[in-house]
Amino acid sequence: MSFTTFGLSAPILDAVAEQGYDTPTPIQSKAIPPAMQGKDVMAAAQTGTGKTASFALPILEKLAKGKPVEANHVRALVLAPTRELAAQVAESIATYGKHLPLRSAVVYGGVKINPQMMKLRKGIDILVATPGRLLDLYQQNAVKFKQLEVLVLDEADRMLDMGFIDDIRKILALLPKQRQNLMFSATFSDEIRNLAKGLVNHPVEISISPQNTTATTIKQWVHPVDKKQKPALLTDLIHHNKWEKVLVFTKTKKGANQLVKYLHNENIKAAAIHGDKSQAVRTKTLADFKLTDAKKGSVKILVATDVAARGLDIEQLPQVVNFDLPIVAEDYIHRIGRTGRAGMKGQAVSLVSADEFKQLTDIERLIKQLLPRKLVDGFEPNHNVPESKLDLRPLKPKKPKKPKTAGKSGPKGQPHSEGSPSGKKPGTKNKKSGGLNLQPRKKSSS
Repeated sequence: MSFTTFGLSAPILDAVAEQGYDTPTPIQSKAIPPAMQGKDVMAAAQTGTGKTASFALPILEKLAKGKPVEANHVRALVLAPTRELAAQVAESIATYGKHLPLRSAVVYGGVKINPQMMKLRKGIDILVATPGRLLDLYQQNAVKFKQLEVLVLDEADRMLDMGFIDDIRKILALLPKQRQNLMFSATFSDEIRNLAKGLVNHPVEISISPQNTTATTIKQWVHPVDKKQKPALLTDLIHHNKWEKVLVFTKTKKGANQLVKYLHNENIKAAAIHGDKSQAVRTKTLADFKLTDAKKGSVKILVATDVAARGLDIEQLPQVVNFDLPIVAEDYIHRIGRTGRAGMKGQAVSLVSADEFKQLTDIERLIKQLLPRKLVDGFEPNHNVPESKLDLRPLKPKKPKKPKTAGKSGPKGQPHSEGSPSGKKPGTKNKKSGGLNLQPRKKSSS
């Protein structure tokens, strides 16, 4: 099969060919035909499988034959959970549609809103947006949806994880009822199916790979090491293996900054990308990392937190390193999915200390395989990582906790204060634990 079999017009086929693509990926082969027919699509596919083209190409084909867009209106809307992913999707759409007289744009938070409002004045055929910024623009009458023909929800599961469900529902209420809907997600969880009930109509359901599996093109292994030795081990691996481009994941923003500082002291060009960085800095850092010529100031090691796990699209990335294992096992799949993309081979290396044993076993249970372990000379841990056994028994649902009686926890008839399990005000000291009782985290901003 080739892209010519889909019935795409010459301008789109030329743009695809110029990118060096001739054979569709499995998700493209299954999703493009029904999308071209105007049907709703609900697709589950791993990252790096070419899903952006699965919705971008049919949308471009559809809009190229339609009426011109009016001022401040949008004909197709793509919702993405993060700034990085939105920027990447917009870049792909612009590439595939460069021979068509269509306008596309991207809007997200973290940057000034006025330039985005100016772009929308002339009308946009395809708008890629994060939910929060899109609602801000709508409230200022900068964007209208009467002409909307297609809605795409990209990384739907990530949307829910980041707390965007209320924003999504608000946006859906603003859109015309008659429209085509395309929803893409890494998994079809119960939450995703509940969301789909109010979004897609009689969808063509597509699932490309088994849920919660890692790509076969990625070679994975673990280096057991004491936590304090992780920075030195990473440095040794970079030098010994002559790694030129490495994406490293840390658990926290502080940890990312500290690791970058350590690598700089070792004369290794590194940079961090996470939520505390401004959008301008994040964009420039990613651009520097994509450079191949070291003389142009390219970044050799990109240190990221999970906010970037699904938003980065880097061609020919050979290595991903888990400096810290993720707390949520599913994030391991999304992290290492940055390499081994579109059929290319990649390596995923995890530096694991003894206190991360539970995270390791959770990951192995999720991907249904034990990760091979390799000791590195000079970095043998003093605190051994216990041997793990593969447990494939289904997880038992957690039993709901019994509510505490008011008599034991506070004055009679007085319930605990909301968001404070101990009954204390959020932010006050807990004498037993020495920690803080904090309010629940607000949803991530877009």
